[in-house]
Amino acid sequence: MTDNPLKSMSNYSRFLAELLGQPAVKGSTVTVWSDSPYTGIAEGEVFFANGLRLRMREEMDFDEGLIVSYGYEVYRGEERLYWYDDFPHPKDPALASTMPHHKHIPPDIKHNRIPAPGLSFAQPNLSALIQEIEEVGKAGAS
Repeated sequence: MTDNPLKSMSNYSRFLAELLGQPAVKGSTVTVWSDSPYTGIAEGEVFFANGLRLRMREEMDFDEGLIVSYGYEVYRGEERLYWYDDFPHPKDPALASTMPHHKHIPPDIKHNRIPAPGLSFAQPNLSALIQEIEEVGKAGAS
């Protein structure tokens, strides 16, 4: 797809349908909706063949072609393995390189944060997240 998927609801919906049609994806409850021609929300869960689950929410500005807010959580069963969010932590110098994008990881998942160089507001994040979840699933299976 040559068009920026974040430039319209129809582009983003097509992008999402193609992405969620991959063999690694077992099913999805993700829906995309809008209450204006300029904004959209994608929300739901993606279930993977490796047993992992992604819970996601993205808010998009189609006029600007940007994600304006997001949250992504990855689970194995009911255990939350890690999550990404865009809440800024300007007093944490370790996160400055990708501010505000960061990942929460164990052992103290709420307070243990690392930079998230693969996330962006200017392009879809789901391709990278799906690839990461496939790798985590392979590592967890060994």
